[in-house]
Amino acid sequence: MLKIENLHAEIDGKEILKGLTLEVGAGEVHAIMGPNGAGKSTLAYVLGGRPGYEVTQGSVTFMGEDLLAMDPHERAAAGMFLGFQYPVEIPGVSNVQFLREALNSQRGTRGEEPLSGGDFLKLAKEKAGLLKLDMEMLKRFVNVGFSGGEKKRAEMVHMGILDPKLAVLDETDSGLDIDALKTVGEGINSIMRSAEKGVLLITHYQRLLDYVKPDHVHVLANGRIVRSGGPELALQLESEGYEAVAA
Repeated sequence: MLKIENLHAEIDGKEILKGLTLEVGAGEVHAIMGPNGAGKSTLAYVLGGRPGYEVTQGSVTFMGEDLLAMDPHERAAAGMFLGFQYPVEIPGVSNVQFLREALNSQRGTRGEEPLSGGDFLKLAKEKAGLLKLDMEMLKRFVNVGFSGGEKKRAEMVHMGILDPKLAVLDETDSGLDIDALKTVGEGINSIMRSAEKGVLLITHYQRLLDYVKPDHVHVLANGRIVRSGGPELALQLESEGYEAVAA
C-alpha cells in the first residue's frame, strides 16, 4: 500500500529525514515512535505534501503510484488522510459545509457522482455517532471554540466521512483526556480496521496503543528508522526510554 525507500527530506535547507525506509501493507497498523526532533511530524507532512518540505532523495509509492508526483488534493483523492497534531481552525466555514465540499470534490476527482445533501447528512450523523460527537458540533465553524478533545474527535469524524485507504495520524492522542482518548481510539478502530486499509500512527506514548493495537512498532531517531518490532517494543520504550532502546 505505502512504500517508502531511502527518503531524505529537508526544510529551510536543514535535512530532517536521512534515509527513512518503511512499508505499510493493507490491513496493517504501524506505530512510529521517537523523541522530539526525530522527524516524525516531518514524515507526516512529506506524505501529505505540505509546502516547504523538500524531498531531496528517495521515493514514495502509494497504491503503486508515485506519491511525490501528486499534489496534496490528488493524494487525498487517491485515498490518503493526514491527521494533524494541532487541527486548524477555519472561521466562517461550518464542518458540514467543509466536509460535504471536500467529499464531493474527492468523489468528482475519482469520477463518482456527488452525494446529495440528505445522503451526506445521513453519513455525517453515522460517523459523528461513532465518535460521540453531537451533530450540532458539525454545524459550527471548523474547530472554532472547540476543546482539544473536541477537535480530535471532529477530525476523526472527518476521517470517517472521507473514508481513506491510508490514515497518517500525527500525535492524535495529544491533548486528550482519558475518556476522549478511549473514544478516539475506538473511532480509529471502527473506521480504519479493515483488510483494505492501513494506518500509520505517530505517537510519543504507549497509551493510545492500548486502544489501537499496532501490528508493527518502529523507532524513529535522527531521521531514520533505527529499530522495528511488534507491540512489545512500545512497552519497552515506555519502561526504558528512547535512548536505551534505540542505542
